[in-house]
Amino acid sequence: MASAPSKLYSDDVTLVVVLLDTNPFFWSTSSFSFSQFITHVLVFVNAILTMNQLNQVVVIATGYNSCDYIYDSSLASNQSFGNGRMPALCANLLQNLEDFMVKDEQLGKEESEGRITCSLLSGSLSMALCYIQRIFRSGSLHPRPRILCLQGSPDGPEQYVAIMNAIFSAQRSMVPIDSCYIGAQNSAFLQQASYITGGVHHKPQQLDGLFQYLLTIFGTDLHSRNFLQLPKPVGVDFRASCFCHKSTIDMGYICSVCLSIFCKHHKKCSTCGSIFGQAQSDDASATNRKRKTPDL
Repeated sequence: MASAPSKLYSDDVTLVVVLLDTNPFFWSTSSFSFSQFITHVLVFVNAILTMNQLNQVVVIATGYNSCDYIYDSSLASNQSFGNGRMPALCANLLQNLEDFMVKDEQLGKEESEGRITCSLLSGSLSMALCYIQRIFRSGSLHPRPRILCLQGSPDGPEQYVAIMNAIFSAQRSMVPIDSCYIGAQNSAFLQQASYITGGVHHKPQQLDGLFQYLLTIFGTDLHSRNFLQLPKPVGVDFRASCFCHKSTIDMGYICSVCLSIFCKHHKKCSTCGSIFGQAQSDDASATNRKRKTPDL
Protein backbone atom coordinates (compact mmCIF):
# COMPACT_ATOMS: atom_id res chain seq x y z
CA MET A 1 0.00 0.00 0.00
CA ALA A 2 1.41 3.38 -0.99
CA SER A 3 1.87 6.08 1.61
CA ALA A 4 -0.73 8.79 1.90
CA PRO A 5 0.15 12.19 0.40
CA SER A 6 2.01 14.31 2.90
CA LYS A 7 2.31 18.07 3.46
CA LEU A 8 5.51 19.27 5.04
CA TYR A 9 6.07 22.36 7.15
CA SER A 10 9.51 23.03 5.69
CA ASP A 11 12.74 21.21 4.93
CA ASP A 12 14.32 21.75 8.36
CA VAL A 13 11.35 20.69 10.52
CA THR A 14 11.69 17.10 11.63
CA LEU A 15 9.88 14.34 13.51
CA VAL A 16 12.30 11.96 15.22
CA VAL A 17 10.95 8.64 16.48
CA VAL A 18 13.55 7.34 18.94
CA LEU A 19 13.64 3.59 19.66
CA LEU A 20 15.18 3.17 23.11
CA ASP A 21 16.73 -0.17 24.03
CA THR A 22 15.82 -1.01 27.64
CA ASN A 23 16.88 -4.67 27.66
CA PRO A 24 18.16 -5.37 31.22
CA PHE A 25 20.16 -8.39 30.01
CA PHE A 26 22.31 -6.08 27.92
CA TRP A 27 22.64 -3.21 30.39
CA SER A 28 23.61 -5.54 33.24
CA THR A 29 26.72 -6.58 31.28
CA SER A 30 27.57 -3.22 29.67
CA SER A 31 30.38 -1.00 30.98
CA PHE A 32 28.20 2.00 30.09
CA SER A 33 25.42 2.22 32.68
CA PHE A 34 21.78 2.64 31.74
CA SER A 35 21.49 5.82 33.85
CA GLN A 36 24.34 7.41 31.89
CA PHE A 37 22.71 6.36 28.65
CA ILE A 38 19.37 7.93 29.63
CA THR A 39 21.09 11.16 30.66
CA HIS A 40 22.62 11.54 27.19
CA VAL A 41 19.32 10.67 25.50
CA LEU A 42 17.34 13.21 27.54
CA VAL A 43 19.71 16.02 26.62
CA PHE A 44 19.59 14.96 22.97
CA VAL A 45 15.78 14.92 22.91
CA ASN A 46 15.69 18.37 24.49
CA ALA A 47 18.21 19.63 21.90
CA ILE A 48 16.01 18.41 19.03
CA LEU A 49 12.98 20.18 20.46
CA THR A 50 14.84 23.44 21.04
CA MET A 51 16.35 23.58 17.53
CA ASN A 52 12.94 24.36 16.08
CA GLN A 53 9.66 24.95 17.87
CA LEU A 54 7.88 22.81 15.27
CA ASN A 55 10.13 19.77 15.79
CA GLN A 56 8.55 16.71 17.34
CA VAL A 57 10.03 13.74 19.21
CA VAL A 58 8.41 10.40 19.98
CA VAL A 59 10.20 7.87 22.21
CA ILE A 60 9.39 4.15 22.05
CA ALA A 61 10.86 1.82 24.67
CA THR A 62 12.12 -1.50 23.29
CA GLY A 63 12.13 -4.25 25.90
CA TYR A 64 12.78 -7.95 25.53
CA ASN A 65 9.12 -8.88 25.97
CA SER A 66 7.22 -5.81 24.77
CA CYS A 67 7.52 -2.26 23.47
CA ASP A 68 5.45 0.85 24.09
CA TYR A 69 5.27 4.62 23.61
CA ILE A 70 6.75 6.45 26.60
CA TYR A 71 6.93 10.04 25.31
CA ASP A 72 5.24 12.16 22.66
CA SER A 73 6.13 15.85 22.47
CA SER A 74 2.95 16.63 20.51
CA LEU A 75 0.76 15.88 23.53
CA ALA A 76 -0.45 18.91 25.45
CA SER A 77 0.86 17.52 28.73
CA ASN A 78 4.41 17.45 27.33
CA GLN A 79 4.53 20.97 25.91
CA SER A 80 5.23 22.91 29.13
CA PHE A 81 8.92 23.62 29.52
CA GLY A 82 9.41 25.91 32.51
CA ASN A 83 12.53 28.04 32.91
CA GLY A 84 14.33 26.07 30.20
CA ARG A 85 14.85 23.08 32.47
CA MET A 86 12.53 20.73 30.58
CA PRO A 87 10.68 19.50 33.71
CA ALA A 88 7.82 17.93 31.78
CA LEU A 89 10.18 16.05 29.49
CA CYS A 90 12.22 14.50 32.31
CA ALA A 91 9.30 13.82 34.64
CA ASN A 92 6.94 12.24 32.12
CA LEU A 93 9.52 10.30 30.15
CA LEU A 94 11.30 8.87 33.19
CA GLN A 95 8.06 7.95 34.92
CA ASN A 96 6.68 6.22 31.84
CA LEU A 97 10.03 4.50 31.31
CA GLU A 98 10.03 3.15 34.86
CA ASP A 99 6.46 1.89 34.52
CA PHE A 100 7.31 0.21 31.22
CA MET A 101 10.38 -1.57 32.58
CA VAL A 102 8.43 -2.90 35.56
CA LYS A 103 5.70 -4.19 33.25
CA ASP A 104 8.23 -5.70 30.83
CA GLU A 105 9.96 -7.51 33.69
CA GLN A 106 6.67 -8.95 34.91
CA LEU A 107 5.96 -10.28 31.43
CA GLY A 108 9.41 -11.87 31.45
CA LYS A 109 8.64 -13.82 34.61
CA GLU A 110 5.72 -15.45 32.86
CA GLU A 111 7.92 -16.67 30.01
CA SER A 112 9.72 -19.98 30.11
CA GLU A 113 13.40 -20.09 30.99
CA GLY A 114 16.03 -20.23 28.29
CA ARG A 115 14.33 -17.81 25.87
CA ILE A 116 16.46 -15.54 23.72
CA THR A 117 17.13 -12.26 25.52
CA CYS A 118 17.33 -9.94 22.50
CA SER A 119 15.23 -6.80 22.33
CA LEU A 120 11.94 -6.68 20.45
CA LEU A 121 13.27 -4.42 17.68
CA SER A 122 10.74 -5.61 15.11
CA GLY A 123 7.86 -4.53 17.34
CA SER A 124 9.23 -1.05 18.01
CA LEU A 125 9.97 -0.52 14.30
CA SER A 126 6.40 -1.47 13.46
CA MET A 127 5.03 0.90 16.08
CA ALA A 128 7.22 3.73 14.76
CA LEU A 129 6.01 3.17 11.18
CA CYS A 130 2.38 3.02 12.32
CA TYR A 131 2.78 6.33 14.14
CA ILE A 132 4.37 7.94 11.08
CA GLN A 133 1.62 6.65 8.78
CA ARG A 134 -0.95 8.10 11.16
CA ILE A 135 0.83 11.46 10.88
CA PHE A 136 0.83 11.15 7.08
CA ARG A 137 -2.92 10.56 7.05
CA SER A 138 -3.80 13.26 9.58
CA GLY A 139 -4.49 15.76 6.80
CA SER A 140 -2.55 18.57 8.48
CA LEU A 141 0.99 19.85 8.03
CA HIS A 142 3.66 17.71 9.63
CA PRO A 143 7.45 17.54 9.95
CA ARG A 144 9.69 15.25 7.88
CA PRO A 145 9.80 11.93 9.77
CA ARG A 146 12.76 9.67 10.48
CA ILE A 147 13.51 6.84 12.90
CA LEU A 148 16.52 6.67 15.21
CA CYS A 149 17.37 3.25 16.71
CA LEU A 150 19.48 3.41 19.88
CA GLN A 151 20.32 -0.25 20.21
CA GLY A 152 22.75 -2.23 22.34
CA SER A 153 21.31 -5.75 22.42
CA PRO A 154 22.46 -8.31 19.83
CA ASP A 155 20.34 -9.13 16.79
CA GLY A 156 17.52 -11.62 17.22
CA PRO A 157 17.62 -13.93 14.16
CA GLU A 158 14.05 -15.05 14.83
CA GLN A 159 12.93 -11.47 14.05
CA TYR A 160 14.62 -11.39 10.65
CA VAL A 161 11.46 -11.56 8.52
CA ALA A 162 9.55 -8.98 10.58
CA ILE A 163 12.49 -6.56 10.66
CA MET A 164 13.10 -6.83 6.92
CA ASN A 165 9.41 -6.22 6.25
CA ALA A 166 9.60 -3.08 8.41
CA ILE A 167 12.75 -1.94 6.60
CA PHE A 168 11.14 -2.28 3.17
CA SER A 169 8.00 -0.52 4.43
CA ALA A 170 10.14 2.39 5.61
CA GLN A 171 11.93 2.46 2.25
CA ARG A 172 8.61 2.56 0.39
CA SER A 173 7.39 5.41 2.61
CA MET A 174 10.73 7.24 2.19
CA VAL A 175 11.38 7.21 5.95
CA PRO A 176 15.12 7.00 6.76
CA ILE A 177 16.17 4.72 9.62
CA ASP A 178 19.21 6.02 11.50
CA SER A 179 20.94 3.62 13.86
CA CYS A 180 23.38 4.14 16.69
CA TYR A 181 24.69 0.82 17.98
CA ILE A 182 26.37 0.85 21.41
CA GLY A 183 26.90 -2.89 21.91
CA ALA A 184 30.14 -4.83 21.66
CA GLN A 185 29.38 -6.45 18.28
CA ASN A 186 27.90 -4.50 15.40
CA SER A 187 24.32 -5.11 14.25
CA ALA A 188 23.72 -6.55 10.79
CA PHE A 189 20.03 -5.69 10.99
CA LEU A 190 20.65 -2.02 11.74
CA GLN A 191 23.36 -1.78 9.10
CA GLN A 192 20.94 -3.08 6.49
CA ALA A 193 18.13 -0.84 7.77
CA SER A 194 20.21 2.34 7.44
CA TYR A 195 21.72 1.33 4.10
CA ILE A 196 18.41 0.38 2.45
CA THR A 197 16.43 3.40 3.70
CA GLY A 198 19.17 5.99 3.18
CA GLY A 199 19.80 6.62 6.87
CA VAL A 200 23.04 6.86 8.85
CA HIS A 201 24.56 4.00 10.82
CA HIS A 202 27.31 4.60 13.35
CA LYS A 203 28.91 2.72 16.22
CA PRO A 204 30.44 5.22 18.70
CA GLN A 205 33.91 4.35 19.92
CA GLN A 206 33.76 6.52 23.07
CA LEU A 207 30.43 6.12 24.84
CA ASP A 208 31.30 8.86 27.33
CA GLY A 209 30.78 11.31 24.47
CA LEU A 210 27.53 9.74 23.29
CA PHE A 211 25.67 13.05 23.31
CA GLN A 212 28.21 14.56 20.90
CA TYR A 213 27.71 11.67 18.51
CA LEU A 214 23.94 11.98 18.76
CA LEU A 215 23.89 15.72 18.23
CA THR A 216 26.47 16.04 15.43
CA ILE A 217 25.46 12.93 13.45
CA PHE A 218 21.84 12.16 14.24
CA GLY A 219 20.67 15.62 15.29
CA THR A 220 20.95 17.05 11.78
CA ASP A 221 17.75 17.32 9.76
CA LEU A 222 17.40 15.59 6.40
CA HIS A 223 17.81 18.79 4.39
CA SER A 224 21.06 19.79 6.14
CA ARG A 225 22.57 16.34 5.54
CA ASN A 226 23.00 17.23 1.87
CA PHE A 227 25.73 19.69 2.89
CA LEU A 228 27.49 17.62 5.58
CA GLN A 229 30.01 14.79 5.51
CA LEU A 230 28.30 12.16 7.65
CA PRO A 231 29.63 8.62 8.25
CA LYS A 232 29.35 6.43 5.17
CA PRO A 233 28.43 2.72 5.29
CA VAL A 234 31.54 0.53 5.22
CA GLY A 235 31.35 -3.24 5.04
CA VAL A 236 27.59 -3.64 5.48
CA ASP A 237 26.71 -7.16 6.64
CA PHE A 238 24.01 -8.41 4.26
CA ARG A 239 23.84 -11.94 5.65
CA ALA A 240 20.35 -13.34 6.16
CA SER A 241 18.84 -15.60 8.79
CA CYS A 242 17.42 -18.99 7.86
CA PHE A 243 13.73 -19.63 8.39
CA CYS A 244 14.23 -23.07 9.92
CA HIS A 245 16.73 -22.51 12.75
CA LYS A 246 16.73 -18.67 12.87
CA SER A 247 20.53 -18.56 12.59
CA THR A 248 22.69 -16.24 10.48
CA ILE A 249 24.10 -18.02 7.42
CA ASP A 250 26.60 -17.28 4.66
CA MET A 251 25.13 -19.73 2.12
CA GLY A 252 21.77 -21.44 2.01
CA TYR A 253 18.81 -22.70 0.00
CA ILE A 254 16.09 -20.35 -1.28
CA CYS A 255 12.53 -21.30 -2.15
CA SER A 256 11.86 -20.20 -5.74
CA VAL A 257 8.20 -19.47 -4.92
CA CYS A 258 8.22 -17.39 -1.70
CA LEU A 259 11.98 -16.70 -1.38
CA SER A 260 12.23 -18.29 2.07
CA ILE A 261 15.79 -19.07 3.14
CA PHE A 262 16.94 -22.38 4.65
CA CYS A 263 20.34 -23.49 5.90
CA LYS A 264 19.76 -27.11 4.82
CA HIS A 265 17.99 -28.83 1.95
CA HIS A 266 14.31 -29.57 2.56
CA LYS A 267 11.81 -31.51 0.49
CA LYS A 268 9.03 -29.05 1.26
CA CYS A 269 8.98 -25.31 1.99
CA SER A 270 7.72 -24.70 5.51
CA THR A 271 6.45 -21.24 4.51
CA CYS A 272 4.41 -21.76 1.32
CA GLY A 273 4.26 -25.58 1.13
CA SER A 274 5.99 -25.86 -2.26
CA ILE A 275 7.57 -29.26 -2.92
CA PHE A 276 11.09 -29.19 -4.29
CA GLY A 277 12.45 -32.59 -3.31
CA GLN A 278 15.06 -34.72 -5.07
CA ALA A 279 12.43 -36.88 -6.78
CA GLN A 280 11.06 -33.85 -8.58
CA SER A 281 14.55 -33.00 -9.85
CA ASP A 282 15.06 -36.56 -11.13
CA ASP A 283 11.77 -36.45 -13.04
CA ALA A 284 12.76 -33.14 -14.61
CA SER A 285 16.15 -34.55 -15.64
CA ALA A 286 14.52 -37.58 -17.24
CA THR A 287 12.14 -35.32 -19.18
CA ASN A 288 15.04 -33.21 -20.44
CA ARG A 289 16.89 -36.33 -21.61
CA LYS A 290 13.86 -37.46 -23.60
CA ARG A 291 13.62 -34.08 -25.29
CA LYS A 292 17.30 -34.15 -26.28
CA THR A 293 17.13 -37.69 -27.74
CA PRO A 294 16.55 -37.49 -31.53
CA ASP A 295 13.87 -39.60 -33.12
CA LEU A 296 15.28 -42.49 -35.20
